[in-house]
Amino acid sequence: MSEPYTQETIDGYVRKIFHVDDVTLGTTKEKYLIRYRGKIYNEDTAAAYDQLDAALKPYNLAPLFRLENGRHVILIVPRLAQPKASNPRINLLLFILTLLSVLASGALYGLQEPLPANWLEAVWVVVKSGLPFAVTMIVVLGTHEFGHYLAGRYHGVHVTLPYFIPMPLSPFGTMGAFINMKEPPKNRRHLLDIGLAGPLAGVIVAIPALIIGLHQSALNPLPAGPQAGGFSLEGNSILYLGLKYLVYGKLLPTPPDFGGLPPAVFWLRYFFTGQPVPYGGLDVMIGPVAFAAWAGLLVTGLNLLPAGQLDGGHLLYVLFGRTTARKIFPFVLVGLGVLGFFWSGWWLWALLLFFFFGRNFAEPLDQITSLDTRRKIMGAVGLVVFFLTFTPVPLLLIP
Repeated sequence: MSEPYTQETIDGYVRKIFHVDDVTLGTTKEKYLIRYRGKIYNEDTAAAYDQLDAALKPYNLAPLFRLENGRHVILIVPRLAQPKASNPRINLLLFILTLLSVLASGALYGLQEPLPANWLEAVWVVVKSGLPFAVTMIVVLGTHEFGHYLAGRYHGVHVTLPYFIPMPLSPFGTMGAFINMKEPPKNRRHLLDIGLAGPLAGVIVAIPALIIGLHQSALNPLPAGPQAGGFSLEGNSILYLGLKYLVYGKLLPTPPDFGGLPPAVFWLRYFFTGQPVPYGGLDVMIGPVAFAAWAGLLVTGLNLLPAGQLDGGHLLYVLFGRTTARKIFPFVLVGLGVLGFFWSGWWLWALLLFFFFGRNFAEPLDQITSLDTRRKIMGAVGLVVFFLTFTPVPLLLIP
């Protein structure tokens, strides 16, 4: 039950933290009850927000801090209703289904022996074959999503437990996982923490898993030319190339020759186009653990695409603001469209971003408070992680 209030009451609380230049009352068409324009007294705008928010809470009102042409604006709006609790049984069911789906995909990838006739023994062989891939995949994805979840809970934002998405009969057995942020974060600092915690946590787990997996894998020659049945090559990110070099001392796949090009030019072209196919060269045939960890790096790069509701969209918004983020978005779509000529999956991603989750940003309640130095550094780290994990051609299917 909220307490009654008058405009004079609200004015009194606002003027304690804010030099008021003008006041506007909202109408039925406006999204605010009262608008104040002027300047916040306190340089610690985050503390000023907390002070006003606490004062307005008994009246079931909330402040929104905005910037308009460099001018501070406070909007007084009805406080959002407390988000309803999610049903954790759904999260558990999806996790179990995803685990089974990933186990099946891992078994298809790692099965080295024919299945026995006895069905109990066959199930055990499938589980044993699929576990290395499944455990690595679930741990990397889970660490990523729980990074978001724990950061959200730390800042008092209502976030759901991770929703894992099963995808049977696919190479990974899953479409990944996500959490739902059920209310806006308080300010850019909190949004950066929540958005960046997932990719950083996932990469920290994926790197040692990939190194272990590469040590379990082996170098093999590639076919000398097109063959019946074809084969596939996983794509390269800068980080994946570097880790393969760390383990094997070579940039892989190593071609038999550079076609008369300088090595740097050859690798630059191959990195962005996957061409020419390195027939007769040498590559690592990655095992289940390495494949799952590679997939974790791929998912990290995808999540850090600088658009909308993705982790990279949050990062772009908090570092450069909504205006710059919107200006960059068309270039992201064009870039994905061009890369689609080398991996058609980018065209699907471009459509998803354009129509569903690439055009709107998670806007904080307080858009005035800027990032502190530590978070600016972390934001820069996030950009570096994107460039290190982005894979221009995720998968080459070679006939």
